[in-house]
Parts: sequence; structure tokens; C-alpha cells
Amino acid sequence: MGSKRIRRMLFAVIFIFAAVTGVVAAVNLDTVKQKLGFSGSEQAQETAAMEDDREAGGQRGNDLSAFLRDETFFDEEVRFKSIETYSGRSVSLVMSSVAKDLRIMIVDSLGRLVTGNPFVVEVRGMGEYTDSDEDGIIYIDGMRAGEYSVSLKEAEGYQVPNTITSIQIKQEIEYQVLDDIEYLIMTEDDIDAEKEDKEVKSAEEAADGSENTELALDHGSARIGIDVSKWNKEIDWEKVKDAGVEFAIIRCGYRGASTGALVLDPLYEQNIKGAIEADIPVGVYFFTQAVNEVEAVEEASMVIRLIEDYDVDYPVFLDSESAGGSGRADWLESDERTRIHKAFLETIAAAGYETGVYGSRNWLNEQIDMKELSSYKTWLAEYADIPAYEEYYHMWQYTSKGTVDGIETRVDLNLCYMNIDTSINHAKGAGGYSGVVSGDSGNVPVGDE
Repeated sequence: MGSKRIRRMLFAVIFIFAAVTGVVAAVNLDTVKQKLGFSGSEQAQETAAMEDDREAGGQRGNDLSAFLRDETFFDEEVRFKSIETYSGRSVSLVMSSVAKDLRIMIVDSLGRLVTGNPFVVEVRGMGEYTDSDEDGIIYIDGMRAGEYSVSLKEAEGYQVPNTITSIQIKQEIEYQVLDDIEYLIMTEDDIDAEKEDKEVKSAEEAADGSENTELALDHGSARIGIDVSKWNKEIDWEKVKDAGVEFAIIRCGYRGASTGALVLDPLYEQNIKGAIEADIPVGVYFFTQAVNEVEAVEEASMVIRLIEDYDVDYPVFLDSESAGGSGRADWLESDERTRIHKAFLETIAAAGYETGVYGSRNWLNEQIDMKELSSYKTWLAEYADIPAYEEYYHMWQYTSKGTVDGIETRVDLNLCYMNIDTSINHAKGAGGYSGVVSGDSGNVPVGDE
């Protein structure tokens, strides 16, 4: 091969290299311009245009992957809003009847009372009723027995059901737990506790100063125990157990002395859990201010709801005392109060629990006909060395000035003469009481304790 052929080959290689370089440069023209400093204004204009399109919610060019660089594309705020925004808050009716009465509650989709609105319901054949105090509850009494149709009128801002609900109004009282009682239970954050919690220990009025204020170490076959409420503050239940306490009666709640609200004792759950965890058998009591049998069933229903998840071995007691003369139930006649108490006790018993009445000697003698309540347990409060109460009693609160390690305040001390079978689990789903837990052989007349 001559020099002429070599020159041709060299020229072909140079040509091919130049062609490839040109193609690469054309494909990467924008990058080349940017490197050479010639694309600043055009790039800025292009970027500005893309920003304008983004703000307008549009798309520019054929960059189908641009959404991946859009920080707002997956923003939850742009998703569909809830139906409540368009249709209003959904509400419905929950109703119950004890006897010749009707309680209507307006609740939301989560089952909570809806307050702050004057809802109106129509009871067919009776007329319209307004929730004038806007608490979400409308109560009607003095009704005749029979079936009634109830509907909720339209309310601005709310989606009301377009159906008519029927309910059977009872003629006679039935001692059954109300399914909707939780709607009536309040905490002390909802009320003025200073005005409502007026439980007064009337036994102190008759105390003669001879009572024993220490744990009764020599108490024969009786068990030694305490009863507590929020007034006893924080309790160290392990220390209480180690001190020799064998049972605890815990206040679960009370009815307000002024408004009649059903109120949870703020330390109830803490106390009952603490006692059970310390292996101390428990019972409960409720301070009543019921003024009729319907309210008594409400009180009993509240108690059952509060205890059903716990192993309550000891009876459920109704605390029957004065509210210092200012309570709504303080001026009931003895026969009326007895009927009301019986409604509470019957409802508790129908739910499978032992039950009874707590009261001082004078209160039991003068304010209640205990002969009408003889089938229930009696918890006597009398602060003396030897009780003067002449009837049978099953438990004796012998002082309100006791001291127990683990409790910083004075505490009530009690002796129990009942035969309590603590091997039975009385919690919900565990069978409850099966037969009589304590018999009349545990009754103790004066002087026989």
C-alpha cells in the first residue's frame, strides 16, 4: 500500500470521529450550552414557565414523570373531604323506659351525647318536645303504657335519621339494668362537686366516744375491713394488705344532692384495681339521692356497669344517709324511701349480686322500714363499744376514725360476719353469683358479735 492509501484511511477515521462527536453534541445541546455559558436566559425562562404551569395546576411539555417532582401531588389535604363537611354531623336516637316514662338521647356516630343544640323530637300522639337545656337528653314522664313512635326533627348542621323509631312504654317498673345508663354517668369535671357530694355520716351524731379506733385484732370469726372513697385520697394497697385488712368496700359513685346527677367517684377505678391487685376482696357502695323508683333503677344500673368488669366478692350496698338536710332526698317519708331503696336492691339482685343497705342506727330505725327490706343485708354504722341496734346486721362499721398503714387519712373500720366465698369470680363473663354467697347464719344480733 502506498502513501496515498494511508492518507485516505486517516481521513476516514477523522471523518467518523467528527460525525460521532457532532451527534453526541446535538443530543446534549442543552448541557453543552450550559457548560459554555450560553443557556442562562433560556433556561431561566423555561424554569419560570414550568413554575407558572405548576401554580396553575397544569402540565408543560411531554415530561410525564414531572408529578414525581411535585411535592404537593401526594398531599393529603387535596383528597376528598369527609361526608360530614357536606352533609352535616350525623345523629341518631337512643331511647329507654323504666316505667311510664321515656328517656330520649341524641347521640353522634360514635355513640356520644350531642350537646349544645335544642333538638326537637316528635312523639306521635303526644306532641313535640325540645331539649331546652341542650344536654342531649329529653325526658318525659307520666306516660301511659303502650307503643310510641318517635322521630327527630330537622336540625341545622346535622344529618338526622329519616326513619321513625318505636319504643314500648312499660306500665310497671322492671328491675333490669338500663342498657344506655352510660350516657347519664358524669365525672366530677362535669359538675360542682362541692355542692353535689354531700354524703354525711349520721353515725357520728350518735357516737358516744367509746368506739375502738384501731384495727380489731381480736375479732373472732369476723373479718376486719375498711370502706373508702375519694376522701381517703391516694392509697397504698400493698401496705393496707400487710396491715391485716381482709376486705374493702369501695365507693363507686353518688347521685348529686342538688342536681341529681349520677357521678363517678374519681378514685373508684384506682381503688378497686389497687385492692384487687393486692389480693384484697372487694365490695362497693353507692350514695343515693334518688327521689323515685325510676331514679333508683338508674343508680343500680350505674353500679352494675361500674362493677361488671371486676371480681366483686362482697355485696353491693346502698348508702342511705342524709346530705346534711340540703339533699333532694333528705325529706322523703319513710315508706317512700323504703320503696325507692327496694327498687335499687331488686335491680342489683336481679343482676346476680348480693346487696344490702348501709345506715346508722337512728337512720335505720327512723328513716327506713327495715322489715320491708329484711331479705337484704344490713350494714350497720354505730360508733360505740357495743352497738345498741336491736335488729340483725351482717356488717358493722364501728368507727370512722381508724388508722391503717397505707392510708394517710382517718378511715372507716368494719367487721364482717358474713360467709363470703372468694373462690367465685364475679367479673363479667365469669358466671357471676351462683346461689347465695352469705347466709342468715352470718346475722349477728346486738351483743353476739
